[in-house]
This record gives sequence, C-alpha cells and structure tokens, in this order.
Amino acid sequence: MTNAVNIAQMGSNNSTFRNKIINGAMVIDQRNAGASVTINTTAQTYTVDRWRAYGVTSAGVYTVQQNNGAVTSAVGYSNYLGARTTTADSSVAAGSYYFLSHLIEGFNTSDLSWGTANAKTVTLSFWVYSSLTGTFGGSLTNQAFNRSYPFTYTISVANTWEQKTITIAGDTSGTWIGATNAIGIGVYIDLGSGSSNVGTAGSWAGAGYVGATGDTKVIGTLNATFYITGVQLEAGSTASPFEQRLYGTELALCQRYYEHSYSQGTIPAALTTVGAFEFAQQVAASSTQYGASCKFSVVKRTAPTMTFYNWNAAGNQAVNVSTGGVTSGITTRALGDSSFSTTCTTPAGTSAGQTLSMHFTASAEL
Repeated sequence: MTNAVNIAQMGSNNSTFRNKIINGAMVIDQRNAGASVTINTTAQTYTVDRWRAYGVTSAGVYTVQQNNGAVTSAVGYSNYLGARTTTADSSVAAGSYYFLSHLIEGFNTSDLSWGTANAKTVTLSFWVYSSLTGTFGGSLTNQAFNRSYPFTYTISVANTWEQKTITIAGDTSGTWIGATNAIGIGVYIDLGSGSSNVGTAGSWAGAGYVGATGDTKVIGTLNATFYITGVQLEAGSTASPFEQRLYGTELALCQRYYEHSYSQGTIPAALTTVGAFEFAQQVAASSTQYGASCKFSVVKRTAPTMTFYNWNAAGNQAVNVSTGGVTSGITTRALGDSSFSTTCTTPAGTSAGQTLSMHFTASAEL
C-alpha cells in the first residue's frame, strides 16, 4: 500500500512531494503544543516536529516555540518557529554552537546524487522575520559532518517578513549516503555560532560548518527575535511555490520520526486518560503481565526509543483502571519499526481481567 511516507521517499520526479523538508510550515508540534522550550544545554532539543534547537554553552540562553508573537497570515502561513534570546552571549566562544536544524533522511535525498559527478543543484527557500537586520547565515551538511556549504542571506528591514532564496550546486565530492534511513542532508540555520563552526560562504568546504563567517549573532542581543517558516528544499535552480500539504499528510510524515499516544495538542506526560493505550490484565497481582501488542500509526524510521507514562501521576508505570494501583516500570518487548509490546508486574490487590492503561512516546529521530 502506498501512503504519504512512501510517496515522499520516491524522490524529486513527483510534481508533489518535491519539498524535502518535513513540517516546513511549522504546523505540527506534537511534543510541546505551542509551549515555549528553553535552549541552554549541550543537548539538541526538538521543538516543533523535525526541527532541533541547540545551545552548546550556558553563556547564552534562548527560547523556541511555535508562534511566538508575529502574524504570518499576510504571507500565507498560520504558523512559524520563533526564537528569542533571553540571556545574551555577547562574546561567543570559538567552539560554541547556537542554531536551528532539520535533518533529512537519506531515502529522501538519494535522488540528488551528491558525492558524484551527477550531483544536482538544489534551492532552499524560506520566509524570515527578525528584530535584527544584516547578513545572516546557515549551511547544508553531510551525515559525517565533514562536508558543508555555508550560505548567507540578508534581512533588510526589522520586524518584517521577507522571503529568501539560496541556490546551491550539488556537492561532487565527499561522502554522502545513498537510499538509507540515516542522515542524507542536514539543514542548519545559524543563530550565532563561534568562529570554529562557521566558514566562508558560497562554496563547499571539507569541514562541518553550521553558518557563515561574519553572520549576525541573534544570541548576542538580549530579547532579539528570529522567526522562520515556509522552509522548502527542492531539486533545481529556482524556488517553486511552497508545497502546502494536507495537515494529516504532514502529521503522518512527522510520525515516521516521533509519535505519542496523547491527543494532538496535549503535551506528553499530561495527566489524562484520553488516548491512553489499554490492555486487559491477564493474570492476578504480582505476576508477569504481558501486554497486547500496539501498532504505531506510521512505520518508524527505525525501532524507536520508547518512553512510558503513568496518566494518574508522575512515573512510567501502567495504571490499573479499576483499582488505581500502579505496575512496576514498563519493559518493552518485541520492539520493531511498526509495533511494540510490553511486560510489567501487576500491582497488589488487582485481578485478572481488569484493565491496565498507560501512555507512550516513540522517538526514531535522526
């Protein structure tokens, strides 16, 4: 059966699914439901679906969230990804990173033939809005992070949406993966990385850069804002109109990398039974309980990392709906890219036939 994910993996010969960016209009936010996320650690944090934010030092802090204040309807979008500096880093260390990024799976980039003499040109386009003006930067990189193409673009007017287009000749050198489920291309939007992590704009380099030398450092100005939406990466030397996919299609594409059992708009770990995964308790208390297998909504990129949630309190236990008793921590069994099952120890005072219930998240991010 052909579904949205299958079609997206068929390459750039389609008149649709030409955009290799998933959730470029920032409409899906399964993890945070529009809530602000603080970025100030060495962990790369997913914000809206498929988009990561990174702050490698504690000197600078910024927040990221879906829809952070500016209106996008005038340029045809209802959502955007917004970053705001809350603690400025006025002297960014050479080794520091501050960026937004989007990693594209190899199945969706192999048709570009990068790393060969037949490498195809691509065009990156997006809408941007910032409280700052000047020359800004970003890059495209390979999986090994030893090939990159730093680029620049100019924001001419503060607090005004402007569309940017960057055309990049495909890389004929370096190692680029083929049709696999690893990282095909990394797209980076620099927010003020250090001198060791930026390079000369306009050509391929044998190093991993996330931005361009001399680009504007959003992280360097307190309360500076940077918003982006309508991001599209496509084969060819011109930017076509942004591909507005149906919400359900975009959600399915995102769920290849992350999904949860909660209703859309509910942040994981919320104390709610709505959407919880339920199964019958097969045996009495204090015995090993084998839960029924649960199918994922979409086949994952790879067997995901599972996290389980007690919907009645903090913790990773299933709850007995009849008694309120909690199981031991959940152990995953038979975990694959399309389904999983669980084991646990059932709580005291419960009986076979009663219902156990829990929530989960499944992450197969690149």
